[in-house]
Amino acid sequence: MNARLISYMLAVLVFCLGLSMGLPFFAALYYHDGTAWAFLISIMVTCGIGGLVFMLSRGHQDFYLSHRDGIVIVSLGWIIAGLTSTLPYIISCAIPDFTLAYFESISGFTTTGASILNNIEALPPAILLWRAQTQWMGGMGIIVLSIAILPFLGIGGMQLYKAETPSPVVDKLTPRISSTAQLLWKIYIFMTVFQILLLLFGGLSLYDSICHSFATLPTGGFSPKNGSVGYYQSAFVDFTILIFMFLAGINFSLHYKLVTGHPKQFFRDPELRTYIGIVAAFIILVFADVYGTVYARIFDAFQFASFQVVSMITTTGFVTADYEKWPAFSQTILFVCMFFGSMAGSTGGGIKIMRIILLAKHCYLEIFRIIHPHASTMVKLGKTPVSQAILRSIWGFFFLYMGIFIIGVIALAALGLDMISALTAMATCIGNVGPGLGSVGPMDNFAGVPLIGKWILIFGMLLGRLEIYTIIVLLMPAFWRK
Repeated sequence: MNARLISYMLAVLVFCLGLSMGLPFFAALYYHDGTAWAFLISIMVTCGIGGLVFMLSRGHQDFYLSHRDGIVIVSLGWIIAGLTSTLPYIISCAIPDFTLAYFESISGFTTTGASILNNIEALPPAILLWRAQTQWMGGMGIIVLSIAILPFLGIGGMQLYKAETPSPVVDKLTPRISSTAQLLWKIYIFMTVFQILLLLFGGLSLYDSICHSFATLPTGGFSPKNGSVGYYQSAFVDFTILIFMFLAGINFSLHYKLVTGHPKQFFRDPELRTYIGIVAAFIILVFADVYGTVYARIFDAFQFASFQVVSMITTTGFVTADYEKWPAFSQTILFVCMFFGSMAGSTGGGIKIMRIILLAKHCYLEIFRIIHPHASTMVKLGKTPVSQAILRSIWGFFFLYMGIFIIGVIALAALGLDMISALTAMATCIGNVGPGLGSVGPMDNFAGVPLIGKWILIFGMLLGRLEIYTIIVLLMPAFWRK
């Protein structure tokens, strides 16, 4: 394991995070909210430490990224990013407690959106901008991670799309990771800017437009308002954010194909078709359940049902209504959405639609083989055959995901949470969704979760965001042996 290379890469990350604090620093100067000094100190500390380690670790070391090096960099990168982003919270005393600050930071960088804040609007504007910005940076990190890095390490959800070349690039976007990352950044930035402009047109201030766009594309869900998106009571704002949440839930390599003039490949993708079908089916079911029982007007029922379904299945977590007042059937659908998640290669969390498809097809195939034991069959995604190695990886991921979920629920229940709160708190954190039900519902937060429970949920957020295997493998003694 190349410790010097790992230190070098992490130092670059810390230094860049320090530079990124420049935006909220200038916002603090503009709004005179008293936090400019906190951001200035945070920039000096992070850039200073990052720059020092960078200078000490650079040199003529081998820049070959081994399998183990990649896993350590990915895992430690997210953990250290969370630690770094706590500095403005703690120094400004906006969130003076370390556990609470780290919970909010990890929730940001993992694009979970679970919060411990009781009164969001009481915080300084620059702090709330930094809070949204952590999600925006984390979302782009997840795209690059899931499309360009994890498949190379053999542990991501995009193994099926990995090019049949020595290059660690998925779907043959470009021949190098750096070029792939640049293209993905351009698409990501363009979509963010376009959403900001639309929200401005919809009547939001520039500040609110930026904060909500920073939280939509990464499917994060942090809002500068206590009432989330529901604060604005605007159908235009709701549907604008809904559309961008849905787009963020699509594999970004498909966005690349669409913008480069390959619409047929975009619309023929089997995972995309299933994603659209599942979203449409869930919207219809929830709409039918809330129309007449909760909402008298058909448009209101469709507006709130569609927004909440898309918000949950893309694991964004924005809310426009208190869905705890909805019938049990609708709440159950939203709970299921937390597990499904969106497409592989998107900024969304959860199990992912591709894995759901392949698990269902494999189950059907096993039943088919009982009826036709001599038939020669294999699982396919579209026209692409799926190897047994990928199926084993997906089944392993599924059982690890559900096993960790069950253990987490039991632990939270042991700490005093009621069953509904324990179930949804763990589901929403490991799925990187945000709000749950019960004491962690859309009109509540995670402040009441016991201290140990918060660390369990922090661990769950990291596990879910980094595809389970990336963190679990670090806990295996065999990983550290030569």
